[in-house]
Amino acid sequence: MSNDGVGLRAVMRSVAFLTAGALAVPALAGCSSEDTASKPLAEQDIAPAARDQVADGGTLHWAVDALPETLNTFQADANATTTTVAQAVLPSMYRLDANGQPQVNPDYLESAKVVETEPRQVVLYKLNQQAVWSDGREIGAADFAAQWRALSGKDSAYWTARNAGYERIEKIERGANDLEVRVTFARPYADWRSLFSPLYPKDVMGTPDSFNDSARKKLKVTAGPFRLKKVDRKDGEVTLARSERWWGHPAKLDEIVLTAVPRDERTGALAAGDVDLAEIDPESLGRITLAARAGARTGSTPLAGPGGLSGHGSGSNLGAADALRSWAVAHEDDEGAADDEAGSRRKKREAALAYERQQAALKGFEVRRSLEPAYTQLALNGASGPLADERVRRAVARALDRKALAKAVLTPLGLPAEPVGSHLALSGQDAYADNSGALGGQDTEGAEALLADAGWVHGGPVKKENGDKAEKGEKAAGAEGEKSDKESRKKSDKESEKSEKSKKESREKSDQEDSADSEDGKGDKGDKGDDKQYANKLAQGGAPAGAYAPKGTPAPAGAATKVLAKNGKALALRFVLPSGPGSETLRTVAGRISSMLAKVGIRTEISKVSDESYFKDHIASGQYDLALYSWPASAFPATDARPIFAKPVPAADGSLNVEQNYTRVGTDQVDQLFDQAVTTLDASESRSLIRKADSRIWAAAGSIPLYQRPQLTAAKKSLVNAGAFGFQTPVYEDMGFLKKGAKPASGPSAN
Repeated sequence: MSNDGVGLRAVMRSVAFLTAGALAVPALAGCSSEDTASKPLAEQDIAPAARDQVADGGTLHWAVDALPETLNTFQADANATTTTVAQAVLPSMYRLDANGQPQVNPDYLESAKVVETEPRQVVLYKLNQQAVWSDGREIGAADFAAQWRALSGKDSAYWTARNAGYERIEKIERGANDLEVRVTFARPYADWRSLFSPLYPKDVMGTPDSFNDSARKKLKVTAGPFRLKKVDRKDGEVTLARSERWWGHPAKLDEIVLTAVPRDERTGALAAGDVDLAEIDPESLGRITLAARAGARTGSTPLAGPGGLSGHGSGSNLGAADALRSWAVAHEDDEGAADDEAGSRRKKREAALAYERQQAALKGFEVRRSLEPAYTQLALNGASGPLADERVRRAVARALDRKALAKAVLTPLGLPAEPVGSHLALSGQDAYADNSGALGGQDTEGAEALLADAGWVHGGPVKKENGDKAEKGEKAAGAEGEKSDKESRKKSDKESEKSEKSKKESREKSDQEDSADSEDGKGDKGDKGDDKQYANKLAQGGAPAGAYAPKGTPAPAGAATKVLAKNGKALALRFVLPSGPGSETLRTVAGRISSMLAKVGIRTEISKVSDESYFKDHIASGQYDLALYSWPASAFPATDARPIFAKPVPAADGSLNVEQNYTRVGTDQVDQLFDQAVTTLDASESRSLIRKADSRIWAAAGSIPLYQRPQLTAAKKSLVNAGAFGFQTPVYEDMGFLKKGAKPASGPSAN
């Protein structure tokens, strides 16, 4: 997955993060819509087809980001592929519908309900009498009890990453018969539907050794429409085969092969026929859409590439040189581009023919589009520096035009461009309400007033670090003002020279390019920037935006001409971003945000770091001021979202326990509202408490939701019941390829 995404519950149950600061909360807004049901902004797009229209047999080759390090979803290194395998081969008592709401899964469960509330909450599960494990044993109370003991947190020998909800259970016992399971809670638990999905057999959960090791590389016993056939780490494949012991609708496919394919190689894998289904980034959308349009124009005539180099003519107005440049840019083939300019006909023709062959193959695919159940946010590190002041965080938020940012990302993809109004749910979910009014919308004057109230003055003096006379120049304030990477501390003459060259290139390019559509900051020095040189530029009236924003980003119209300063330090924030492929959208959004902040006098220094170190070394460790990353929306926010927004707690060793709160901004009020919501069995009251918690999270301004993430899936046109799933849990047994002459049911247009 790209770095603006965080794997759903796999990541939520892994590492711990933090927050700080009790913040004043203004009058709350957004509560008037509490009882108004919302709808998903985009429907799922899976080419739906009735089962009788789907052929029996065949193999679906499905691209994934990585092979699973473990097949146990409750371990810290579980990833999205772990979840995919579990959904296909293991029981889940509940599955999510198109609105992201949990629904009873009838293949495993006839019913589940709270049958007692006093003196204890008791939930009675009535299991499907046909539900059995692949070894023939009935699914029953012993499996529920083994999973509870493993995940209760009482035995440290189990290497669990998450026990939320299970620690509230007091006992599990057989009901009136073998098909009934009674779960008694020691404390009320509103999110009880989140438990036992997936459910592992007692063979896995029964002992610490089996939990820790037996399910990491294989699953001997399963209970789903598919079974785990093989994990081939050499070839990067996981093979799932149709289960002969499955009692529900038989799987249409013989096999599903999950193949690890890097995001930037998926277009080639699709064209080569190596995969039939693959999530793609927006950068790959154009290639497939172009192929589909060309196929519609030319019918069965082979596509001649963007420049018609084969002599057949494709109806394109682009010439041969343009075709090669497109190919070179797509593959970062600078040498090829140089050869083209030099007139190398051989290389030009080879590149164009390769492009033509790929485009011809891509005509058999379409892009299915929806919105992922996750949102991208701007995170503000409130642990130290200027952003420790709530007024500065609120000023940053008020400077942003969230609607414009959503449009920039989603409108070109043909998706609804609405900014996200909640930290805890997305449109379509019961808990969703737009509570952003607790913070307020875009307001330049309001942002400037907040900064002035916090003591940041235009044109104020900036002290020299070496103790010379106070003058304009020197070090920028921010979380990294005193604490930055070793790499960013290097101040050699050589690096200064490179930095000046980069700035010159950016200034030249700013006359030609709009900041919103800048490339992605390849001219940035990132961690290698010179702090002193940067501060000197600030003191002279502000560094050129192009020097500290993505390459080609000009200073925005109306930007402040004098630096904001306080106590001798200039106001500048370090904006950390991942540098790898698949993060181009984040870098573009960051450029726009930098321009918006510059208009109120807030300077940003963009620092691009490797994908591998982005979360571990920067976000989780607090080495940033501003950052962009995503959180998933959960059907159970009282349980799953609490650690993301919990107030940090000092540990015995003096450190701060942040759980999963990367921004380190939290309040006692928010914690209390979460605690109340998770113990309230009245669904309406719990929903109201969640919305109140969200309003207070908005007011604290540690996290600013921007837009729901796009979900783009390239799929073979004959593949049905698969694609951009949106909220809904995939139905693996219905996936397959259309029978000859059959057509999918009407649904969202693919292109």
